[in-house]
Amino acid sequence: MPARRILSVWFPRLGAERLLRRQGDAGARPFAVVADDGQRQVLSSLSLEAEAAGLTQGQPLREALALCPDLATQTQHRAAESAFLRALARWADRFSPLVGVDGTDGLRLDITGCAHLFGGEAALVDSLTDEATALGLTTRCGLADTLGAAWALARFAGHRTAPGRSGDAIAQEARATRSRAAKRRPWQHTRPQTLSTSKIAPPGQMHAALAPLPVAALRLPEATLHDLGRLGLRRIGDLIGQPRAGLGRRFGPHLMQRLDQALGLVPEPLSPAAPPPQFATRLSLPDPIGLTEDIRAGLARLTDRLCARLREQGQGARHLRFETFRSDGSLQVLDLRLARPSHSAETILPLMEGQLDRLDAGFGIDVMRLEARVTEPVAARQLRSPEHDPEAGHSAQAALDDLITRLGGRIGLDAITRRHPAESRIPEKTAATLAAAWSEPASGPWPAPEHPRPLLIWRPEALRVLEPARPCAAFHWRGRAHHVTAAIGPERIAPEWWFDDSDWRSGLRDYWQVVTTRGERLWLFQAHGGQVSGGWFCQGRFA
Repeated sequence: MPARRILSVWFPRLGAERLLRRQGDAGARPFAVVADDGQRQVLSSLSLEAEAAGLTQGQPLREALALCPDLATQTQHRAAESAFLRALARWADRFSPLVGVDGTDGLRLDITGCAHLFGGEAALVDSLTDEATALGLTTRCGLADTLGAAWALARFAGHRTAPGRSGDAIAQEARATRSRAAKRRPWQHTRPQTLSTSKIAPPGQMHAALAPLPVAALRLPEATLHDLGRLGLRRIGDLIGQPRAGLGRRFGPHLMQRLDQALGLVPEPLSPAAPPPQFATRLSLPDPIGLTEDIRAGLARLTDRLCARLREQGQGARHLRFETFRSDGSLQVLDLRLARPSHSAETILPLMEGQLDRLDAGFGIDVMRLEARVTEPVAARQLRSPEHDPEAGHSAQAALDDLITRLGGRIGLDAITRRHPAESRIPEKTAATLAAAWSEPASGPWPAPEHPRPLLIWRPEALRVLEPARPCAAFHWRGRAHHVTAAIGPERIAPEWWFDDSDWRSGLRDYWQVVTTRGERLWLFQAHGGQVSGGWFCQGRFA
């Protein structure tokens, strides 16, 4: 069995080069990607020209602009960079079937038994580097027996170790020594440099390959690197020659684990990124079409094929996207969100056809594509006669879900809600509002309150008491004077101590049902005072 060989691919300028590829700009001026770091903005990725201008990753934007006034910047989009890195993982499948994402800017490939297909390990690395260069990407590769060693070689091969103390931790030194020390900026601490080229470690020679590298190549925390530097342990070779027991007691087991993983003494699994299932169909037409009937016929063919794939995988679509590519290069998109997952063409096709009037064929449509962007598992059901089916109400629920889907296509699924009972004695919290498309109907009957509740409930409105009593005999509310003729109560309700509600900072409440001379039946309460002063308030009206 051949020895295990791991290839680590590092993209040191991934964020900047991703945007430069989209802009079609070769980078005539320095370019950087800016990210938020607390209350300031820092450079997260740099182009080659920006690095040549003396800028560094992690440097504050204001200092970078002072050094390079013509610097072009763009805000970092972490989700887009992550998606781009996953796309690169799919691209790297041609070099190895086992490809995984390594952090936010790298890939890891298990090329065991694959190198001979490309003419050897060096030829494989050269081929990968050349193809990445053709894509406009800078790469640094490291090849070794272990994942830790390959990662270290890709990022730190050729990295010069700091010769000595730089003034970061000299508080205990003399004042003259502190004044002469050149204290580094936070972004200048141990970081990989991009001066090295691809490095291949021969099989079984991990010690020789790792010994000249800095200890930062072991993927250690910044605090551990700082402590090792103060002790003069700046290279991995310095650690290998030290007693293991002393290092373990001083720095904990994490340091020894990383060192053993890099040397191959402790296994480190490589988890390949499983490609997510793609449910999409495409139809290319020999001639552009523009008639609605032709578009409907093409959509029906795409829907049948897509639903067949969904049924094979036991999935149902929740979000469908229909894309039409016009002959002039433009794109039109129709989105359909379903209230329940479905893989039935008879259900999906009428809902999608109802939106075809939004399409403008223009000079003609030559490509159509239908994709299930969000899917959920759908359990198979056994068909029975209604009189023997314990779930005979399923068809009624399916019809309700289809109605919600039709309405949601016009006003949005989030605008259709349903009410569920909630476990709370607070009147306005006895029910929860949920999106109908993403929730099930409430099970069981609605719980009856211990005391009657008004038909309308609003936020408490203060009353001006005219005749103090319990309850108040007369009050002024909404521009009118009211006199109480009958009252039922009180019902005492305490605020929830675990939830701070601004409306309940007035403390305990005593609720009363009162009937006024105007014939109104109101819901009043007396607040006894808490974080704010109390008083009398009106919160609802009975039918």
